[in-house]
Amino acid sequence: MSGASTLLLAAPQFHTPNINYFAISPILIVLGMAAVGVLVEAFAPAAQRWLLEVVVSLTGLVGALIATIVIADSGVYLTARDAVAVDGPSLYLWGTILVISIASVLLVAERSAAMGGSAFTPAASQLPGSVGERTLAAGGRMQTEVFPLFLLAVGGMLLFPASNSLLLMFVALEVLSLPLYLMCGLARRRRLLSQEAALKYFLLGAFSSAFFLYGLALLYGYANTDLLSGIHDAVQTAAQNDSLLYLGLGLLGMGLLFKVGAAPFQVWIPDVYHGAPTPITAFMAAATKVAAFGALLRVLYVGFGPLTWDWRPILWAVAILTMIIGAVFAVTQQDLKRMLAYSSIAHAGFVLVGVIAASSRGLSGSLFYLLTYGVTTVGAFGILALVRDADGEATHLSRWAGLGKRAPLLAGVVTLFLLSLAGIPLTSGFAGKYAVFLAGIDGGATPVVIVALVMSAVTAFFYIRVIVLMYFSDPVAVGPTIVLPGVFTAVALAMAVAVTVVLGVYPDPFLHLARDAVPFVR
Repeated sequence: MSGASTLLLAAPQFHTPNINYFAISPILIVLGMAAVGVLVEAFAPAAQRWLLEVVVSLTGLVGALIATIVIADSGVYLTARDAVAVDGPSLYLWGTILVISIASVLLVAERSAAMGGSAFTPAASQLPGSVGERTLAAGGRMQTEVFPLFLLAVGGMLLFPASNSLLLMFVALEVLSLPLYLMCGLARRRRLLSQEAALKYFLLGAFSSAFFLYGLALLYGYANTDLLSGIHDAVQTAAQNDSLLYLGLGLLGMGLLFKVGAAPFQVWIPDVYHGAPTPITAFMAAATKVAAFGALLRVLYVGFGPLTWDWRPILWAVAILTMIIGAVFAVTQQDLKRMLAYSSIAHAGFVLVGVIAASSRGLSGSLFYLLTYGVTTVGAFGILALVRDADGEATHLSRWAGLGKRAPLLAGVVTLFLLSLAGIPLTSGFAGKYAVFLAGIDGGATPVVIVALVMSAVTAFFYIRVIVLMYFSDPVAVGPTIVLPGVFTAVALAMAVAVTVVLGVYPDPFLHLARDAVPFVR
C-alpha cells in the first residue's frame, strides 16, 4: 500500500491550461463550421447539400475574418500555456489566409453549366470514366464533402503560424495537410491524373511530416521543452549538446521548406498543382504557402533567433537555388498551369529574401509579399477555367493564341495578373518585391537580392510571352471556347483584381499594417 502511495505521489502533476477563447475565436469559428458541414453531409437531403455547404463555408470564413479584425484592436495574447501566440504577425497572416480562402471557396462552389459544371467529381467512390460516374455527373451531383474538408484545411492553416509550441505546430500541419491530400484527388476531369497528384502529395507530404516530427523530438531532447521561447532560452545558455540542436533544426527546416515549396524540396509542386482540381490548386498555391511561411518565420525568428548566423547561410543557398529552379524551368513550360506552378516556386525564393534579412523590416516585407502574391495567384489560377475545350480547361499555351482579339476583357484581366506576378510597377507584385528586396539589402543579403533581380527578369520573360501570344498572334482555326464566368467565379476574380490594383497603386496602408504587426511575441 505504501508503494502504491509512493507511485501516486511521484506521478506527474497535470495542470489544466487556461485558454483565451476570444483570442482563438477565428480558429474555433472555422473548425466549428467544418463540424456543421459534416452534419450537413450526414443529415441534409442530397439536393440541398451544395447550397447549405456554400452558406456554411462562407459564413464561417467571413465570421472568422470579422473576429480577426476585432481581436486586432484588443492587443496581443499568449494562451493555452503559451502554446498559441495571437500576436501581430499571426493576425496579419490570419487575415491574409481568410481573404484568400473566401476567394478560393467561391471557385470551389462554382458549378455553372457555362463553365462545364463543378470542377469536382460527383462521387469519389466511382471509378474514373465508369457508367456510375457519368450517370451521377449528368444528374448534376457534386462531391460536397469538399467544403468541410476545405474548412478543416483552413483551420489548420490558421493554427499553423500561430503555434508557439512545436508539438502543436505538428498537429496543425497534419490538420491542414490531410484534407488537401484528399481534395487533390477529387477532380471531375482527368481523374487518373488527379489521383496520381493526390498520391504523390500524400507520400512526399508524409515524409516531410516525419522529418518535422523527428526534428521536434531532437529539439525536445536538447531543450527539454517544445515551446519556441524555451528553445530560444536553451540556445542562449549553450550548455547542452549542440549536435541535437543542429540536427533538430535541420530536420525541422526540411519539413517546413517542403511546405513552402523551396528547393530542393519542390519536386512535388508541378505534378500536384497540375493534377489537382484548379480551385484547390489556387488554394494550395496561395493559402498553404502563406501559412507555411508564417510558421517558418516564427520558428526562425522566435525559437532560433540567437542562431541567425548559423541558419542564414543555408537559407541564402536555398533561396538562390529556389529562384533559379523556379524561373528557369518555368521558361520551358508549354502548359499554363505548370508554368504557374514553377512560378510559385520562384516566388517562394523571393519571399525567402525577406526571411533571411532576419530583421523587423524583413518580417514586415515578407508578410506584405505573402498578401500580394496570394491574392494574385488565386486570380491567376481561377481564370484558367474560363478558356475551355472538349477535355475541360485549355491550359496549353497554343490554345491562348489571339485571346486578346476574341475576348479582350478576359485577356486584360489575365494581363493584369501576369504583370503583377512579374513585378511590374503599379501592380501589387511590384510593391511586394520592393518591400522584400529592400529588406534583403538592409539585412546584408545584397548578393541574394542581385540574383533575385536577375530571376525576376527571367520570370518576366515567360509572363510577357503569354501576353504577346494573346495580343500579337492570330487565333487558331478551331479555338477553345471562351465562357462567361459564373457568379461565384466572377466575385472571386473581382476580389483578386481589386486587391491587385489597390495594393499596386496605393500600398501604403497595408505596408504600414505589416510594419505595425511586427515583432513576434515570445
